[in-house]
Amino acid sequence: MLKKQQTMKEIPKSDRPYEKYIEYGAENLSDAELLAIILRTGTQGMTAVALARQVIGAGEKETGVLNIDRMSLNELKKIPGIGHVKAIQIKCIAELSRRIAKASQQEKLSFRKPESVAEYYMEEFRMKKQEHMMLIMLNTKSRLIAEKIIFKGTVNASIVSPREIFVEAVNQEAVYIILLHNHPSGDPTPSREDIALTKRIKEAGNLMDIKLLDHIIIGDHRYVSFAEKELI
Repeated sequence: MLKKQQTMKEIPKSDRPYEKYIEYGAENLSDAELLAIILRTGTQGMTAVALARQVIGAGEKETGVLNIDRMSLNELKKIPGIGHVKAIQIKCIAELSRRIAKASQQEKLSFRKPESVAEYYMEEFRMKKQEHMMLIMLNTKSRLIAEKIIFKGTVNASIVSPREIFVEAVNQEAVYIILLHNHPSGDPTPSREDIALTKRIKEAGNLMDIKLLDHIIIGDHRYVSFAEKELI
């Protein structure tokens, strides 16, 4: 006979994350307990906390709470006990956490400081599995007007179009722009293609009177700024 799904009320009180939250606060809960509160229920013969531990430890390369962000919807659904709804809940938690982190950093963000820009976009870009290039558009006071992903795939000078970049910049009435893209390998060292592309965009910007302030490459907790390296 199959065991029924275990609810929070059926878990011993000492193991209930809700009660632990009320008594000790969220900072004293484990990653699995925090996730279990969102999942609400476990599966056959497994508590919500045990199910959360499975999610956190399910990654192929590294285990830990970062799996919540790294795993795709389909990868999550392969975990026993994680159906379509729970998988969506988990991905929404990851996205909300990313937005909270980004919003908290926004007050100290300075687009004239490469380190500040890299820190602000680090979590959004460092774990992407393919290259994404973002165009950051600024006004005369170097304040953000808009940002847009303009390319996904292998970034090189022959594929990324300066025309597309500057059509967008002109439409937004940008005075300055910053290019930012990630290296999925984790190594932000610029390639020859990166350098060639940056040169093309800078030259086109000079003709359009829209200055390229920087090109920042995001790696895994590392970055390279063309401005800092005097490559621009």
